[in-house]
Amino acid sequence: MTTVSGLAPLAERPGAPAEGSGLQPLPAEGVDVLAVAIAPGPPGDRTVPEPRRGAVEAAVRYGIDVASRAEAAGITGKAGEHLVVEAPRGSDDLPAKLIYLGVGDESHQSLRRAGASLARATFGARRIRMSVIDSLTAQAQQAFLEGFFLGGYRAPRTGQKGPGEPMAAEMEVTGLLPQALEPAETAARAAWLARDLTNTPPDTATPEWMAAQAAAVASASGLDIEVWDLQRLQAEGFGGLTAVGSGSAHGPRLVRVTYRPASAAAGESVVLVGKGITFDSGGISLKPRESMPAMKMDMAGSAVVLAAVQAAAELQVPFEVTALLALAENALGAASYRPGDIVRTYNGTTVEIGNTDAEGRMVLADALAYAVKELNPSALIDVATLTGAAMLGLGKRHAALFGNDPQLLTAMEAAASSSGEPLWQLPLVPEYDYLLDSTSADLAHVAPVGAKAGGGAILGALFLEKFVDGTPWIHLDIAGPMEVGADTHEYAKGATGFGARLLIAFLRARAARLRAQAA
Repeated sequence: MTTVSGLAPLAERPGAPAEGSGLQPLPAEGVDVLAVAIAPGPPGDRTVPEPRRGAVEAAVRYGIDVASRAEAAGITGKAGEHLVVEAPRGSDDLPAKLIYLGVGDESHQSLRRAGASLARATFGARRIRMSVIDSLTAQAQQAFLEGFFLGGYRAPRTGQKGPGEPMAAEMEVTGLLPQALEPAETAARAAWLARDLTNTPPDTATPEWMAAQAAAVASASGLDIEVWDLQRLQAEGFGGLTAVGSGSAHGPRLVRVTYRPASAAAGESVVLVGKGITFDSGGISLKPRESMPAMKMDMAGSAVVLAAVQAAAELQVPFEVTALLALAENALGAASYRPGDIVRTYNGTTVEIGNTDAEGRMVLADALAYAVKELNPSALIDVATLTGAAMLGLGKRHAALFGNDPQLLTAMEAAASSSGEPLWQLPLVPEYDYLLDSTSADLAHVAPVGAKAGGGAILGALFLEKFVDGTPWIHLDIAGPMEVGADTHEYAKGATGFGARLLIAFLRARAARLRAQAA
């Protein structure tokens, strides 16, 4: 990622610099891109953008009429728009490029989009100097920097074709507040990790490989780790994981990664459970061809919770945080589990299988039951690309939010607002419980054939609720926003890492509340 540093705020009126400063760097300072902000004009004149701090002075130095150039290019100052001005020929004392960056209404969402746009407009640059967030609040600056870091992400590539130009090596920010940079970097690193893992092809990203990545993260961050292989899973009764993984040459794993602070708040712990289906063929209930390419991303939930526990260690939150990665490949083989099988899960509940392509809830059932029995969390949160129904209902921007605890739901919605990863709460409808009735087991895990009841995302959540035993619990169905098909605002094409920033915002807020109570 780009190395970011702060400079003194710009003065209200520019003065002649003695040794190069602010937006008037000397050639020896190596600045090759200047960036300043513009915003939409007043309601009656939105075709002409308004300058923000430093924008007028920069125009004077480059000798340009910004209003006419913007009008010719159709630039109004909307968030993410940018106008690139080349330095006049022979002006060796000026940086090669001046970028007028649209910041829209300067809301946090607009600033994230502006940051992402600047990152993409400056690939390959050596040093950016900018005043775009000069004089803004720490939270606004953090949003811009997050967008910048996230927009500069590129997925790993294999083969002979290179990855393209990297992010700018350095960026200097006038008026940068110290408290804005660190949380932005932490959130972005977590999202990059989640994206890297989720974008990895399934012939590499097997359950064993994912467990190894978790071990590397744990080692680097001083976290505790424990891994269950197939034999141990079978011996200890993790029937959901072993059934789903039975058709694959790559056996299932359960991974537990734990952050323990030096001084933990009494009775406070958070467990994050991630669905980790490293490839989902659908098993015997085989998926159609067009649905399969994205199924390397069916382990996105496990990547997100691993990134979040690493961030918890970076932030040194004052309570224990554990990530449980429920890892399996849902393949089609001679030993695959079948529709009609009855599977005994970790807590002893038996489940009649109706569709082997509803495998995520089976591995989560084991992990949730284990968390409740062995870890006794004060908050239990699962993250999963669980149902196509969530995407059908909410599209690819919002994740579906379910839960059994009003305070926890409110806290998660607040985290969504602050992180920019939006949620929409859906109800747990007890009247739909009859769809999980089975005549041969404790539960069915999907609605019976021909029921045509709809509400697939709700039914998946109702099934998972059977395994939390009243523990305060949140279920995040991220099937919609797990990927984007093209660069979109702060998301780069491919895996989005959706949920990492959301969980970090949740953990930060919970930590702040506990510290305030202890003060």
